[in-house]
Amino acid sequence: MFSKFFGKKPLPLSGAPAVRRQKTYSAQSGYVYQYFYEGMRPASGGTEFVFTFSADRKTSHPASVMVSEESLAQWEQSHARALSATERYAIAKMALFQAFDERATPELMKQNVQVRAADVTTILDTLGLE
Repeated sequence: MFSKFFGKKPLPLSGAPAVRRQKTYSAQSGYVYQYFYEGMRPASGGTEFVFTFSADRKTSHPASVMVSEESLAQWEQSHARALSATERYAIAKMALFQAFDERATPELMKQNVQVRAADVTTILDTLGLE
């Protein structure tokens, strides 16, 4: 009962633009999502990128994209370089789009998006990053 009051609070978000911009994505699932980038924070073993989305323009919900260091390690080792913060954000955003496309309903978007090593490779190949 008291964990709600005395439990660890998540770290504050950083990296959000000074002015939030609403963007729109038409998913293959048939829904049109509006979303905002809220920021990022360190998470266990990686980085959590936080977005707010709406599928009906009335209610909005948070969506977290978890990018683990482990999921990035294989690509970074094979390309002998570290990914920049901008490239990591691009991976998170493309993973969010992939979830919009693959998840049948907006209700399923309330579950965290976990980025796997295979996702990193596919996303960076799609973006043409070497």
